[in-house]
Amino acid sequence: MRILYVVQRYGEKIVGGSEAACRHFAEHLAQRGHDVHVLTSCAHDYVDWADEYEAGEHNINGVHVHRLQVVEPRDDKLFAPLHNWIMAHPGSAPLFEQQRWTTLMGPQMRDQREWLLEHGHTFDAVVFMTYLYTTATQGLPTVAGRVPTILQPTAHDEPPAYVSIYNSVFRQPDAFLFFTPEEKEVVERLYGVQPHGATIGIGIDTDQQRGDGQRFRQQFEIDDTEYLVYVGRLDASKGVGELLRFFDAYKKRNKAKLKLVLAGGGNIELPDRDDVVVTGFLDEQMKRDVIAGSLALVQPSYFESFSIVLCEAWLESRPALVQGHGEVLRGQAMRSNGAIPYEGFAEFEASVNYLLNNREAGDQMGRNGLDYVKNNYEWNVVLQRFEETIELAQKRFSERRLTTTPLQ
Repeated sequence: MRILYVVQRYGEKIVGGSEAACRHFAEHLAQRGHDVHVLTSCAHDYVDWADEYEAGEHNINGVHVHRLQVVEPRDDKLFAPLHNWIMAHPGSAPLFEQQRWTTLMGPQMRDQREWLLEHGHTFDAVVFMTYLYTTATQGLPTVAGRVPTILQPTAHDEPPAYVSIYNSVFRQPDAFLFFTPEEKEVVERLYGVQPHGATIGIGIDTDQQRGDGQRFRQQFEIDDTEYLVYVGRLDASKGVGELLRFFDAYKKRNKAKLKLVLAGGGNIELPDRDDVVVTGFLDEQMKRDVIAGSLALVQPSYFESFSIVLCEAWLESRPALVQGHGEVLRGQAMRSNGAIPYEGFAEFEASVNYLLNNREAGDQMGRNGLDYVKNNYEWNVVLQRFEETIELAQKRFSERRLTTTPLQ
């Protein structure tokens, strides 16, 4: 099949989030024999969406990537006040203000509508990854009813999801692809729809080379001290600020010799202290190494639709501590029996002490997680469900009662 993905950013150095999930899907679909294309921006940084990549068509690991320039970088002097006002009035803000909010949020890609109108009909299906950005809010209405469409929303219960403009967005696709049961429940509850589609998760490469924790320790000159590890974007919206506060409070209250390793880049202010190690961006093998040597992964984000890094920790047979306020992370933890959900500092502290004092129990949790990933997220299983959902979208598209203007 000829498949088009539409996503806000795309690249091998973009770690985590819907962008990384999109790349994993696109590359594995291409390896499976599909003709896969991606329409995306020239931006690398999600903060301002400034152009960094060259516009035009590129082949990245067998995927045809079409990059469009961003009309203009995000201007926080314009966006921030409107964003704060919209968040205070998510269900009642005038439609024109909501549309202005989505445009200023970006990334507004130059000639996105024209590109989709010219090329959209050449694909068997167009898949929009994540609901939030203009790639979906402007792109999906452009092709809905003209070509089979699928929304892979990566939705979670977060403040922007309550903005009423999304009620329309979630009624337009022919089918949905969800990562978790909790994500589907959020969509049903917030938008009052009964979405057609499948809950497929994200495929995980279970046969990849395992990590070597000792190699990480040697490279970053870490002794045999136990450490917790966070892998991903160093951003307050990912719960990193809370994690740093919890770790500081933990060290003040406990004599345990414990470090916190932050593997990733971002814009959050970081403390200058010996027991907090910041590695910056790590390649895939070193990422596996840092996880393999850890006491546990910590996933502190309140807003997740699926945590790839959590599955990556389980591939290294390591347990995890996850944000218990997030329905998705709690669901993944409870279904796998491979992670401990915590709510607030007291439960964080107790969970860390439990893992420090019960290493075998932690190792067993890691093994439980490994079994869970192997049983649920093998790529062949996930991609078969993906293909079945495309067929469903095509069937529902053909059954649409309303006709639309032909593309040509």
